[in-house]
Amino acid sequence: MSRTQTFLLDNVTEAPRPGEAIVIRTEQGATLASVIPTVRALADRAALPAQNVFIRQATDDDRALRQRQQRREGEARRFALSLIRQLKLPMKLSRVEQVFDGGRLVFYFTAEGRIDFRELVRLLAAEFRTRIEMRQIGVRDEARMIGGYGSCGRPLCCTSWLQTFEPVSIRMAKQQDLALNPSKLSGLCGRLKCCLRYELPNAKGEVHGGCGDEGTCNNPSGCGTGGCGSGTCSCHG
Repeated sequence: MSRTQTFLLDNVTEAPRPGEAIVIRTEQGATLASVIPTVRALADRAALPAQNVFIRQATDDDRALRQRQQRREGEARRFALSLIRQLKLPMKLSRVEQVFDGGRLVFYFTAEGRIDFRELVRLLAAEFRTRIEMRQIGVRDEARMIGGYGSCGRPLCCTSWLQTFEPVSIRMAKQQDLALNPSKLSGLCGRLKCCLRYELPNAKGEVHGGCGDEGTCNNPSGCGTGGCGSGTCSCHG
């Protein structure tokens, strides 16, 4: 997914510089990524998943391979969309990804309920001669995956830096005396904006704490960032 993540540098003599292409290992396997600058204070607070590890600098062959894969992803998306219309499946295709090692094509989609996509998978496998994987995701995950700009004019928080989705309730808007206008309170995903949490005081009364009186969290950085002191984060949306 095209979003900022933190990765471990294991047995590396020289750290990669911003702008460089690197190969990393994630939960989904190896993939190509770009190094970006970061704020030290945020980097220190970021979680370091053990499965996210730097492997090596990217080569010209890696870049050429990724370009071929991107073309194949486009072809797979167009073909899948035509099949979805043909089969009249009640689903929305969000994104197609070719795994870097070439072992499978992953199709991300949203839907209201469970979808019988067995015929779709059969036709896709026959066309592309590879393993097909279908993953149903939520609308917030779709926004994180596709990206975009919020009403503030900045890239979406979930795409640029937000690590977890915390519960957001309409009561948070009421606490800030905001107009209860759905079009202004909803993000691109159609759900309440994550930033409705940012201006709330925390359990100690500190403004911008992020938790309000939703629970017992006393962490000034808000729930989901760790270090909640003696209390436990129980922020109910």
